[in-house]
Amino acid sequence: MTNHTMMQYFEWYLPENGLHWRRCAAQAQNLKKAGIDMVWLPPAYKGAAGSKSVGYDVYDTYDLGEFDQKGTVRTKYGTREEYLQAVRSLQEQGIQVLTDIVLNHKMGADAAETVIADETQDTDRNREIGSDRTILAWTCFDFPGRKGKYSSFQWRARHFSGTDWDENAKRRGIFRFDGKNWERKIDDEYGNYDYLMGADLDTDQPEVVKETADWGKWYLDTVHMDGFRLDAVKHIGFDFYREWLKAMRSYAGKELFAVGEYWSKDINRLRNYLGTLEYSLSLFDVPLHFHFLEAATSNGNYDMSRIYENTLTEAAPACTVTFVDNHDTQPGQALYSFIPAWFKPLAYALILLRDTGIPCVFYGDCYGIPHDRISPVPGLLKLLKVRELYAYGKENLFFDDPSVVGFTREGDSEHPDSGVAVLLTDSVAGSKRMYMGQQHAGKNMTDVMGGVSETVTVGPDGWAGFSVGGGAVSVWIFEKAAEKLYIEV
Repeated sequence: MTNHTMMQYFEWYLPENGLHWRRCAAQAQNLKKAGIDMVWLPPAYKGAAGSKSVGYDVYDTYDLGEFDQKGTVRTKYGTREEYLQAVRSLQEQGIQVLTDIVLNHKMGADAAETVIADETQDTDRNREIGSDRTILAWTCFDFPGRKGKYSSFQWRARHFSGTDWDENAKRRGIFRFDGKNWERKIDDEYGNYDYLMGADLDTDQPEVVKETADWGKWYLDTVHMDGFRLDAVKHIGFDFYREWLKAMRSYAGKELFAVGEYWSKDINRLRNYLGTLEYSLSLFDVPLHFHFLEAATSNGNYDMSRIYENTLTEAAPACTVTFVDNHDTQPGQALYSFIPAWFKPLAYALILLRDTGIPCVFYGDCYGIPHDRISPVPGLLKLLKVRELYAYGKENLFFDDPSVVGFTREGDSEHPDSGVAVLLTDSVAGSKRMYMGQQHAGKNMTDVMGGVSETVTVGPDGWAGFSVGGGAVSVWIFEKAAEKLYIEV
């Protein structure tokens, strides 16, 4: 078995030219060659912003770029057929496809209706402001362009818990609809973080539960995806996705991989969510992302020996998807926390070459982000190939210094010439003796990142001395393996 490696195949500022699905299909073979075997695609359904929509302003989940709605037939990424072809092209290369599932909210309603609502405080959603009031809420979703094809379900205020706009008063606020409650089993930031944006789905409402399950089955039948990336799970009642995933897996008759986005630095919140969902999905390791950011912005004063403390990688490695950055953390976005360029190779070495979790590579790090003149991460393709070919076997950790830390993988018999040593520092240059295994005694190793020119020889006892330049990472593989790597990359 080779290591699983995921790619998030989009960034926020992709061109709005409808060519992304075609680009994805054309790159399928290259992605496989790079060592990618899982691809997370962006939301494929029609958003309120039409051809400009990244996909999270969900309007019609049944419209995959097929109907003239919101001023366009295609989505930002292309047409329905181009989307389905992209999925097929990836799967033909042995790449699993994860579709982005956004069921927390809907936006871009076709009409508004009168609703009695309570306004709640933004910073404490359990606290009401004044008495009940009548508002005009955008909650009527009729999908006139689709004309009932695939589903005749139409959304009304009873299917939602609340909204953030009163069309009568032309005023923004957080309005909970009369007779509704925010979800009880939910993240407790702001007292209750059920409400995020748009018209908030009431996932306690039986019609909503049935419709989202019916849609999920239709989506499975249409796309034949291999798994899901679940958006904004901290804002949806925790029981909802547990039951939804059970229904989808039962319908598909197979185990569908799922990873949820629970945006929190607090490891206890993530562990609580995993427990509530009976460890039926993975979560992105958000705490580790913020550890990377802190390490990269602390002027060499971060304690690198503690970089994995209170992370999912440490606490629940079997349910962890690690990442460096994503579409929300890139410049200009709401969760902006982009890792500085100098630290990116270090961070990727820490997620790609360890024996924990499934790493997710960000499109913007692989191809660059022209919108912000951001270049691809140097050495990333090398790290991907080292992961695919050589990062196997027993792992030995050497996180025993506040600056210079490292680890080794001893390799295994199933992967020829496998084994790797990784050394990195957030500060000045340094060196460390690390154990590679006595079975490698006498073998020479070389730094494929190019920072150290001298080779290293593994001693009779299996130990070797490795070095790294200041603020850098060195990745050492056996000389025979390096010859093959240079041909592959």
